[in-house]
Order: sequence, then structure tokens, then C-alpha cells
Amino acid sequence: MNSRERIVCAINHQFPDKLPIDFGGTLTTGIHVSMIYRLRQYYSLDKPNTPVKVIEPYQMLGEIKDDLKKIIGIDTVSLQGSKNIFGFENENWKEWRLWDGTPVLVPEKFNTEKEKDGYIYMYPQGDKNYLPSAKMPEKGYYFDSIMRQKKIDDSNLNIEDNLEEFSLIDDNELKYIKKEAESLYDNTEYSIIASLIQSSFGDVAFVPGPALKDPKGIRDITEWYVSVATRKEYIKNVFEKQCEIALENYKKIQQSIGNLIDIVFVTGADFGVQNGLLISKELYREMFKPYHKSINDWIHENTKWKTFIHSCGAVYELIPDFIEAGFDILNPVQISAKDMEPERLKKEFGKYIVFWGGGVNTQKTLPFGTPEQVREEVKRNIEIFSREGGFVFTTVHNLQANNPIENVVAMIETLKEYR
Repeated sequence: MNSRERIVCAINHQFPDKLPIDFGGTLTTGIHVSMIYRLRQYYSLDKPNTPVKVIEPYQMLGEIKDDLKKIIGIDTVSLQGSKNIFGFENENWKEWRLWDGTPVLVPEKFNTEKEKDGYIYMYPQGDKNYLPSAKMPEKGYYFDSIMRQKKIDDSNLNIEDNLEEFSLIDDNELKYIKKEAESLYDNTEYSIIASLIQSSFGDVAFVPGPALKDPKGIRDITEWYVSVATRKEYIKNVFEKQCEIALENYKKIQQSIGNLIDIVFVTGADFGVQNGLLISKELYREMFKPYHKSINDWIHENTKWKTFIHSCGAVYELIPDFIEAGFDILNPVQISAKDMEPERLKKEFGKYIVFWGGGVNTQKTLPFGTPEQVREEVKRNIEIFSREGGFVFTTVHNLQANNPIENVVAMIETLKEYR
């Protein structure tokens, strides 16, 4: 099997020839740019001080080139739109260094100037004529959103204000997507995962409008969460229109690229925290599930794509609803959260949903354990989740910057035993 066949086999709950592995296939399974630099140096892939591209500036995820992919055993590749989360293109690269000295390349419109308060501010669409939409603290690893919430007048709330970033894909963007998809399909053997439109219905990374120059509507994250319960009709109206736009965009994408892709990233909205649900099951069923089902039903009726949900935290109680809503794949499988033990998840839900993640605990074991503890946990989780197929290995969320290199190497070397 090649990588594409291996992933397709796994997401159809069959047994591939080798363990399927993903790093970099989505924006929630990536690797921090400084970790990529350290891995490239460890494996002698580059000369010292050779910079690594930052391909996702919000989380500071780096480019994983084919030589490192082969070492790790990666089977996936990401298909993204032409602009990043801040609304500017990843182009015209320039050199920069992180606070720890890591050499990187960032897009031309990525602000690299430190202010007096020590922060690096990022501006929507790279335009400094507007207030910044995110900031990285001194010695920080990634950006935090800045809330630019205006005073809310409930009598004048307009759903269009919370729909500004959700628009129909234009012909130029479709041409870009088609060209990229065909190139990845023809020139690689990787399974293609598409993250092309924002159809998450309340993903808090997007609620503040990081790409919008002057965001209107409900843009404060806390206010948004409150509004899901207290302004239900307004939120439902936003979601209904967003769903209409998403369905039309998926139709355009399908007509443009057909089944060149295997998986589509539908939603990244989090519904869990460490010890339980972020919202009640009843609220999920009322406010989110109908729209998730509409998207998933259309995709399954009109394409061969599998649908991917990313939801952090203790979402055990919602997994049956995710399955009923039509999701094929669950990520990041946060095994350290309440009721998210691998044995339990696999036994109860393994026949119905693919577990994409849960390979190793990124909150404790990988950053704070020993190499031997990492090896043992990786082996144990692979053996549990791989039973009866339906598993793709990756860490619990992105591989972060400050992990001991010996622990990350222990993970990679353990993966080779299954390849």
C-alpha cells in the first residue's frame, strides 16, 4: 500500500499494511516550527541555522518537508486555501528568529516588530492601519486572539455582522484550490485532507475575527459562549445562514476537484474541558447537531469524502451524538480528560468512528515523562486503538515547542516498529 491507500483503508475501518500516521495533515495535528527545526537538526537534514517556514502563523506550525515525513512515516498532506487565519497569503518569505533563537521564514505580511511591552502584534490581513487581532507575548510560542468587541446592543444585533468571514468561494480561489489539489494528487502518494472553508459553527479561534479589520457582532469569546444559551435565536440564525453558505461552497469544491481528497475537516469547535462537557448534551443537540448533520449528510450523499471533527476535552458523553450527526473521524482524542480512556473509547465506539489521535499524552507524558514512559504509552495506545482497524496515529493535538527532543525521538523510533 502507498500512503493514500493506507489512510483510506484505516478510515474505512479496515486493516492497512502498516500503522497510518498523520502529522501536518490538519491544523490540529501539526508540529510547532521550533520542534521541526530541532528534529531537522537532530536527523542532520539541514545545516545549522537553516530556517523552517511558518505555514500557520496563529499556532506557529511549521512546514514538514518530505525528508522528515519519511523519517516519521507520515501518510498525509494538507490542502489549504490561499490565505491563512489572519487573512493574508503565505508568500514572499522573510527571515526571522523566535525568542529562543530558532531561525524561521515567515510571510511578508507577518509582523516581526516587537513593541515596548514585549509583545509581537499580528494585524488582520497584515494591515497596520487597523487594530491588531492577536499578540504573542515575550518568550511566547504562539499567538493569542485579541478581543475587539464593541458594545452590544441586543435590539440592533444583525446576523450579517457575524457572517462577514463566511462568503461564497470566488472563481480565483476555486482555481487555486483545484491547482493545489491536482498537484498534491498527481505528485505525491499522500492522503489529502482538505481544510478549505470555515464550517465550524462557533470555533473560538475564528469567533474574534482574526482576519477581519473591523469585526462586528458578537466577537468576545466569553460573550459568544454565553450567547449560545442566552441569545439562541440569534445564534441559530447565524448558524443557519452559515450552513447554507458552507453547503454551497462544498458543492463548488466538489464540482472543482471531485474525489481527489479523502477527508474534509468540517469543524474545530471544542465541546469539552478537562473534566467534562463545555456545554450540555441538550444544548449541543439543539444548537449544533442539526447543522453538523446537514453538512455531513450532503458530503456523504455527494462525495466519497470522510468527515472530520476536532473537539478537545472530555467529550465522551457527546460521541454518540457525533456519530449520529454523521462524523466519520474524531480528533484529538484527549486521553487525559475525564472518561476518555483508550480502552473504553475503543470498546464502546470503535466500530462507529475512527480515532485520529490519542497516540500519546501531550499534556504530561511527552513534555514531562521519560523516553521509556513515552515508548510504553505509545505502544499501549497503538495496540488498543488499532484493534479492528479505524485508527490513525498522531499526538493529542499539535506537537508543541517545548518537548524534550529525546522524548519526541522516542515516539518516532517507536512508530518505526509498526512500519
